[in-house]
Formats: sequence, structure tokens, C-alpha cells
Amino acid sequence: MGSQEIIALIIFLVTYALIISEQIHRTTIAMLGGLFMVALGILDQKNAIHHIDFNTIGLLVGMMIIVGITAQTGVFEYIAVLLSQKAKGAPIKILVALSLFTAVASALLDNVTTVLLVVPVTLSITTQLKVNPIPFLIAEILASNIGGTATMIGDPPNLMIGSAVQELTFLSFINNLAPVIAIILIVNILILVMIYKKHLETTEDLKNHLLRKNPRDEIKDSALLRKCIIVVFITIGGFFIHQFIHIETATIALIGAFILLLFTGDKYLVTAIEKVEWTTLFFFIGLFVIVGGLVETGLIAALAKNAMTWTGGELKSSTLLVLWMSAFISAFVDNIPFVATMIPMIKEMGQLGITNLNPLWWSLSLGACLGGNGTLIGASANLVVAGIASKEGYHITFLKFLLIGFPLMLVSILISMIYVYIRYLM
Repeated sequence: MGSQEIIALIIFLVTYALIISEQIHRTTIAMLGGLFMVALGILDQKNAIHHIDFNTIGLLVGMMIIVGITAQTGVFEYIAVLLSQKAKGAPIKILVALSLFTAVASALLDNVTTVLLVVPVTLSITTQLKVNPIPFLIAEILASNIGGTATMIGDPPNLMIGSAVQELTFLSFINNLAPVIAIILIVNILILVMIYKKHLETTEDLKNHLLRKNPRDEIKDSALLRKCIIVVFITIGGFFIHQFIHIETATIALIGAFILLLFTGDKYLVTAIEKVEWTTLFFFIGLFVIVGGLVETGLIAALAKNAMTWTGGELKSSTLLVLWMSAFISAFVDNIPFVATMIPMIKEMGQLGITNLNPLWWSLSLGACLGGNGTLIGASANLVVAGIASKEGYHITFLKFLLIGFPLMLVSILISMIYVYIRYLM
């Protein structure tokens, strides 16, 4: 290992250690880590900028603006009251309902868009019932990453795999991944119910007060709501067809955001920009540059290559190694560069004699997507939820999430391993 690789690895390890310690804000640490990658010559500035995923950043900014304006209509409070009444005001039933909704929505949209829409509803419900929102938010993080794994458009790794392998169609992803994802989702929700059941209680007075409410009274601005609904539906429709019209999701989200600002006038502009979670965005930027340093020095590629040599190119062991390796690496490193490294390597295995690569592709998808549930920094949705919660005074710490997320991630990967082995390897 050369000096550049050693420096990059030290920066990565020190940055992550400080993030885990939570003694300094993670955004400050991530930005300093990324800047040291540039200052110490691991990346030049041009390459550093190249490694920042502006599709993720643009998508976040666009959707944060749309959600920020939409929130002023009272629609999230309306949905919160309606949903709570359907669940008879029982917090644990609401947690289950929100988890299921988040998973289904994440399969149809991207995870980040889903949590940006669901979290305001969650905070409204928990405020009215005076219960701790953190269990709900953790459940939604897990559900978003699980649900997003079920379809080609639900999570970026799936979109990358689908784009790289032409025979893997939209329906192929649903047919091969949705069955196991349904099982994983049910198991996760059942475990979360067991963990949180005794901690999520409210008074009968608060329940009755919520049940007596008229949801329609929560709508503050019907005219603004109509404009927001039109833009949200156009934007979401754009997400569905973006691969056919060759426009990235960030562009669609930003078009939607600024069309909404055009519809609503200048008075919402400043407020909308203030609603953008800038600390979360800068955290992403720093993290992208840090991981870019690992990519540029070849550390991620070397790890993947060495792992493949251990299996000798044998299908069963290679498939299971890809699954577990993807999960563990994606829990700590952004899964996009890792998947980008693995795609050509799996294709190369096809050249070396493995005729059926499908088990490897599905293992890569399951590991990379579900691995995001392992830690708070494992997926974009995790950080977005944590950022919104922090702004409202609720802190999801790295260790608090790790104690719930990592064991459930292991359970999910174990179920995936059994599924992959029975369906493809027996």
C-alpha cells in the first residue's frame, strides 16, 4: 500500500471515528475530511468536484423546497389527523401504518423523496399524541431502505445495475426482489413492534382529542395546496419516466421546485430556501469527497478484487460473498461508488466462465441497498431524516441508530441469503 492510499485510509478512519464519537457536528467533520483529501493531494479540486453526486444534492434541494412550501398549507397535519384516526390514535398501530406506507412509497419513488414527505406527517402526529418521534423515524428509515430495494427505481444501486445490464428490466427487479423484500419488511416491523410496544403510549385524553378533530380544519391555504398538489404530481410523474425521457431526477425536482416558486410568488422564496437542510447537504458533499479519495487511490477496487480471489470464481461462494460484503461496506461507505466498482467486476466474472450472473446481480442489489440500514451514515434517507429531526430538537445519535439498525440489517441480509440460496443456487 502506497503513501497516498495510507493517507486516504487514515483520513477516512479518523473522520468516521469522529462522526461516531459525536463530539463535533458530523457536517464539520465530513467537510474537513473531504478538504484534507484535497489539501493533501489525494484528489485535486477538479476530481473532488467530480465525485460529488450532484444528482443527489439537486434532488434533495428541489424536494426540500417543494416540501417546505407544501408544509405551509397544513396538508401534513391533515394527513396526520386522518391517519391517526384510522389507527384509533394507538401509537404502535400508527408506527406500523407509517412503516408500511414508507416502504411502498419508497418502492415507487426514491427513498429521499419519500422520507421528506413522511417525516413532517410523523412529527405532527407525535407532537399531538406527545410521544417520542425517534422510534417512528427510525422505523421509517429502515422501511424506506427496505422498500426501495424492491424496484429498479427505488434505490440508486438498482438503477445503476438495471442501466448496466440490459436484460434486467423493471419487471425483473419486481419479480426477483419484491418477494423477499415483503418478507424482510414484515419481519422488521414485527421486531420493531416488540422493541417499542411498551415505550409508545399516550393518554386516553390525547387520543380522544385527536379522534374528535376534523381533518379538514387543518388545511390553512386551499389555493396554495392546489398549486402544490399539481407540482408534486408532475414531479413524481417525472420520476417515473425520467429514464425514458433521459432527464435526471435532480433536474426534475429542481424544475418542480422553481415552477412552484413561480406559481406562488416571491413571498415564499426566502422561506423555501431557509427550509433547505444545508447542514445535511454539506455533510453529503464532504462524504462524497472522502469516498472519492478511496475510489481514486484504488482502495475500494482492491478490496473488491481481493474478495473475489478468495472465492476462486465459484458461483455459490461468490454470490454469498457479494451479498455480505456489499452489506457491510454499504453500511459505512456510500453504496454508489461501491456498486460502480462491482458492476464491471461481476461482468468480468462472466468472461471468466460464470454463465449465469443473475444471482450475483440480485445479491449486489440486496446487499448494497439493505446495507444502508446498518448505520446512520449508510444511506441518504438516513441522514435526511436525522437532519430534519435535529432541526426539530430530536437527535438520532449514531450509536442509538446503530443499536437498532445494525442487528436488523443482519437479520435482513440473513433472510436475503436464505432466499438467494434457495431460489438461485440449489
